[in-house]
Amino acid sequence: MREASLSTINASVLEAAVTGNPEALEVHLAIVERDILIEGHTVKIHCHCLAVDGNGRIQLRRLAEFMRNAAVDYALPRSKVAEAKARDAKFNSTEAIAELVERAKRSFTDLAKTGEGGEMLLFMLAERFLRLPQILCKMDLKTDDRLHYHGADGVYAGVTVEGVLKLYWGESKVYDDAGDAIRSCLASLAPYLIEPEHEGAERERDLLLLSDKADLSEPILTEALKKYFDKSSKQSNRVRYCGLALVGFKAPFYPESNAQAVAEEIAGAAREALVDWREKIGKGLTANRLEDLEIEFFCVPLPSAQGFRDAFLEAMGLKV
Repeated sequence: MREASLSTINASVLEAAVTGNPEALEVHLAIVERDILIEGHTVKIHCHCLAVDGNGRIQLRRLAEFMRNAAVDYALPRSKVAEAKARDAKFNSTEAIAELVERAKRSFTDLAKTGEGGEMLLFMLAERFLRLPQILCKMDLKTDDRLHYHGADGVYAGVTVEGVLKLYWGESKVYDDAGDAIRSCLASLAPYLIEPEHEGAERERDLLLLSDKADLSEPILTEALKKYFDKSSKQSNRVRYCGLALVGFKAPFYPESNAQAVAEEIAGAAREALVDWREKIGKGLTANRLEDLEIEFFCVPLPSAQGFRDAFLEAMGLKV
């Protein structure tokens, strides 16, 4: 048991809260480039393409099924998952976890234009690729499963060696056009990062929720984390706002459904296209006054934006 006097969060604490196997992510998403910089900006761009299997096929539905299997980790607070695991261990059962699986699935909307697939993909890349844990479960706050929760698409945490909490506001957009996705994503992300501190700020609702519902599973650590969002605590002055962005969009370099894919050709085409995507990201950062803000930016080209949404809804049992 950690000491009750713990008042700060360190890297090992956050690393321990991360969920999932990073190697499993690589089965479905192949890293093309990472940590691409843009001069004059504080951004790192990462590009993932769909992996090619041994039969030369792109498995979009397999990716969606892989995402579905992490629904509980994404949609429910860590403390509730820990309680269910403890109850199942006590009674040698899987009943409590099975109940959470069904509860998590019911929290997703069945709307055809849902953005929840992109939000969940952002979660998996944040936790498994960047090792940044989600500290606020917005899905558990929804009052209507056919609506989206208002606020950022996710809130994640990192920490500096000096003990400053890096609060990552997440936004994801899945559109047909890369430029549209980039512009919309950065425009949505900007208010969380650049608005002055005041009660009407875009981020204020999520900050209030974090002060009450931030969750690292273990009570002592969770209380230490919440101090960063308590305006009467000195820890609240040790929070740095950062951004976490994901854009998914249709890319022309994937083969037709019956044609064989070659991983090297897809990666090569993505690297060529990255020149244009990088330029668009740079312009979007400047347009939204985000040059000096630390942002982790994921580009995920897809065979089809609507195909991704449909595959996700089907995997979640929300589309027949």
